Amino acid sequence: MKSISLYEERASFVHDVDPITKLWYILFAILIPIILPSFTISFLFVGISLVLLLAAQVIRKTIPVFGFVFLILITVVIIQGMFKPENETVLFQIGPLTMYKEGLLYALTITLRVINIIGAFMILILTTKPSDLVESLVRKGMSPRIGYVISSVFQIIPEMMSSMGTIMDAQRARGMETEGNLLVRIKAFLPLLGPVVLGSLINTKERAMALEVRGFNSQVPKTYLYEEKKYRYSRALQIAMLLLTVTALAWRIFL
Repeated sequence: MKSISLYEERASFVHDVDPITKLWYILFAILIPIILPSFTISFLFVGISLVLLLAAQVIRKTIPVFGFVFLILITVVIIQGMFKPENETVLFQIGPLTMYKEGLLYALTITLRVINIIGAFMILILTTKPSDLVESLVRKGMSPRIGYVISSVFQIIPEMMSSMGTIMDAQRARGMETEGNLLVRIKAFLPLLGPVVLGSLINTKERAMALEVRGFNSQVPKTYLYEEKKYRYSRALQIAMLLLTVTALAWRIFL
């Protein structure tokens, strides 16, 4: 049965890294560009994330995500570049529209930070099984209830997409038009919402019942079926990221 998660099974060193170290990288990739706010640092971390995604052979799975993010960021560039209150230096004009240097630089800073954050999270999501992530966090002391919530968040989008595909196939079999111009697609999409939402609620209830039957709320100490996933260089990577973060913070404070 196909897994209802965004995880992609590949043979790469990125997949071998344990989930906790990947969480460290997300925090590291977010903090450093904030501590040292420069285009060079932001570009560097975007490049690192892209290289890791390429090494993990999952870069193609990120294209729809980055495409959607770019559509949103374009509006940020336009609004900030033209209407930011601090705008003074004119870069160019297209008819009545004027693009300013201050707003454009600010918008590019936001764009790089968003792309950096998305790239770091995609490394975790696409190269880590949700069950491995949750189990690693629970082993570190996190509540199993919170772990279940995290696991559900990772699965909800793929699960809803799978449900929509199944319902759409059923509607096609009954003669409903689901392909054509934009108006036809909108008319076909609206009837999907009800079954998808109701199906999600039913699945949530069934999962809760199944967990209760299996003793999810039991206070007895739980055991684990599999050995904890460990990466031989995890400790070294975590220490290196911590030292670099402290160094960046010291650089920002004292220099």
